[in-house]
Amino acid sequence: MSILAINRIRLRSEAVDKVDAIRQAGELLVTTGCITPEYVEGMLAREQNMSTYLGNGVAIPHGEYDNRQHILKTGISVVQIPAGVEWEMGEMVHLVIGIAASSDEHVGVLTRLANVVEDDVALQILNQTHDPQIVFETLSA
Repeated sequence: MSILAINRIRLRSEAVDKVDAIRQAGELLVTTGCITPEYVEGMLAREQNMSTYLGNGVAIPHGEYDNRQHILKTGISVVQIPAGVEWEMGEMVHLVIGIAASSDEHVGVLTRLANVVEDDVALQILNQTHDPQIVFETLSA
């Protein structure tokens, strides 16, 4: 079973701020049985200590080490925000990739994500698609 699933992808979302965006990514992980709600609070705490902004409009919020007990299974969520949400100092994020990992199962997806962040065409597709299958295939390839 993949750590990314169609039911953990939300397209054409809106967020009032990065806290809202992180909560949306976390809620997808909660409702699909990957984490307990406490992990979302850990995601927010981590963001206060260190930004999870990757660049090119992508952020990867995740919990702190102390939150590992709130991970039920490894999973990744994707929230697409076409209008963007300000992340830090004017940087706009269009893709929020929530990560809950108790081991290194997520490394392959992160490697793929790092490649996609550098690929303007692939990133534009992810930012604009209305089809969650395209997000799934792009990040799982």
